[in-house]
Amino acid sequence: MEKFYLSTAIAYVNAPPHIGHALEFIQADALARFYRLRDVDTFFLTGTDEHGVKIYERAQEEKMDTQDFVDMNAKKFFELGGKLNLSNDDFIRTTQARHKDGVKEIWERIFAKGDIYKGTYEGKYCVGCESFIADKDLDEDGNCLIHKKAPQMLSEDNYFFKLSKYSDRIKDAIKSGEMVVLPESRKNEILNIIGDEGLRDVSFSRPKNVLPWGVDVPNDDSQVMYVWCDALSNYATGVGFNADMDRFNRYWPCNAHIIGKDILRFHAGIWVGMLMAADIEIPKAIYVHGFVTSEGQKMSKSLGNVVDPLEYIEKYGTDALRYYLLREIPTTDDGDFSHSRFLEVFNSELANGIGNFVNRVLMMTDKYFDGKVPAAGETPEFLNELNDKFKSYIRYFDSYDIKKACEVALEVVMLGNKYIDDKKPWAMAKEGDEKLSEVLYNLNELLRYVASMFLPFVPDSVAKICEQSGVNFEELNLNLNWGVLKEGTSVNPAGVIFPRLED
Repeated sequence: MEKFYLSTAIAYVNAPPHIGHALEFIQADALARFYRLRDVDTFFLTGTDEHGVKIYERAQEEKMDTQDFVDMNAKKFFELGGKLNLSNDDFIRTTQARHKDGVKEIWERIFAKGDIYKGTYEGKYCVGCESFIADKDLDEDGNCLIHKKAPQMLSEDNYFFKLSKYSDRIKDAIKSGEMVVLPESRKNEILNIIGDEGLRDVSFSRPKNVLPWGVDVPNDDSQVMYVWCDALSNYATGVGFNADMDRFNRYWPCNAHIIGKDILRFHAGIWVGMLMAADIEIPKAIYVHGFVTSEGQKMSKSLGNVVDPLEYIEKYGTDALRYYLLREIPTTDDGDFSHSRFLEVFNSELANGIGNFVNRVLMMTDKYFDGKVPAAGETPEFLNELNDKFKSYIRYFDSYDIKKACEVALEVVMLGNKYIDDKKPWAMAKEGDEKLSEVLYNLNELLRYVASMFLPFVPDSVAKICEQSGVNFEELNLNLNWGVLKEGTSVNPAGVIFPRLED
């Protein structure tokens, strides 16, 4: 059986979740649901990154025990997953014993290869990135490109990973497509970062007196593992590496890491090098999304424009937020979260589009055929167009363009509404046209397609559509063939699926 393992980046728990987290989680969930609908053995991992200086210092500021602090914030991310209706199969925390033990095994493997050595590191350290950075990664004022602050000069005795040894292999893997990086612009970006000079060795630990909160380095309790070896290894430990090798062997390698553009170099560079050094197969793909702005501006507390996903879920519902983020934000690029546009998209596409289509089909079936799906007739004239759209939908999902896939699903709804307007079933009923049953069968069968295609985006709403249309939600799939819906299936137009939103 075909398998698909995908992961999000693990969220850093020094602060509560924001809309960027929601975007990444929902993208990954839509992909996971898509592959499950195709009967692919799917494993979806998310979780939390719970070590590091910033977390330790934040706990100190809050006058909390560090473990209590990360427990508190990890719980917020775990609960957000439930509120976003994520279908993840596991939730890995880097403070869990299964993770720590697995990380130590990865360290030992790399160490046994001779690819970890001890040395003195002197360089520029960005507190925000929690990493040493090169001059080429600073702006003209000498500030970090991401955090816009000047790095500190540090000198430390650390362990180093011989990333440079694997630089050419990493470059070849990306160039050849052995590991796909999407979109193409991000592939070019990481190849430019590697460049002719290649990747440099990276600091792999920090002194415990500097970083007291982390995973101890094996056989040296004066050092704590640096973020690379610790956090990145979650993708292996979360799927069973070391603790459950049957599960690990079933799903590894990862088919797609879903990450933000700011952490591409760590995933496509350091993580891949670590896997090569540990003799573990590298990921099949890295999918990179952009950032979310708010009303055209970068989000900041001072501007008061930070979008809280929990507020939107509470006020408008989970599927409203899921749909906007998947439909309106370009999958691999930056996008804007606008409140007025949020309402407009919901009302025009969900309420007036799919909601109206569902209502029209079920109401007419109820009115003209006593709530029973009539017998099938001739194949509808729109079937070739429908099949073409369905193929496009599959192709867009497979190439990590969820927004385009969503747009195609919406086109299928428009196809259905046009079919209603062209055939005018109300006029056919009035005239006693015997073809009315054929038209209503076609519309109900098309509704089954719509439910299947929209499930990755708005699963709760699709469950309601299934309740009203008599289709078994658990039997929905994307191995779609026309004519599966049975004559006599009972429909029950019990209410509006997408009530219009008011500000």
